[in-house]
Amino acid sequence: MAASRRRRMTAIAGAVAAVALTAGLTTGCDAVNKALDCVQTADAIAQSVNDLQQAVQTAADDPTQLEESLASIDKNLDEIGDKTDNADVNKAVDSLQKAVTDTRTAVENGDTTPDISGITDAAGELTKVCTS
Repeated sequence: MAASRRRRMTAIAGAVAAVALTAGLTTGCDAVNKALDCVQTADAIAQSVNDLQQAVQTAADDPTQLEESLASIDKNLDEIGDKTDNADVNKAVDSLQKAVTDTRTAVENGDTTPDISGITDAAGELTKVCTS
């Protein structure tokens, strides 16, 4: 009877350990997935910023490219904001969103070659936060 009880306790302990290990691995994977999402989205934003820089250079030929580039950054910011609860990432996203809004306002007020240094600086900070 004691041997049977010991086997049962060993089986229960093994099951509890397996559940704890699985939960730990799942949590770890979630953290890795969130970090990967952050890096991938930051990379997409960096590409959108490059597109914006090109759009500013060719704004006289096609001013719609400015808005399309800003809209692309907005979309990526929405994605990254929905995927993270990291305070540093959210702060960087907020800074970048403000810079996009400021640039959009300048374009709407007729500036065909807006200063996008706020966007490039904020995008660099987001990339830094996502990769650290």
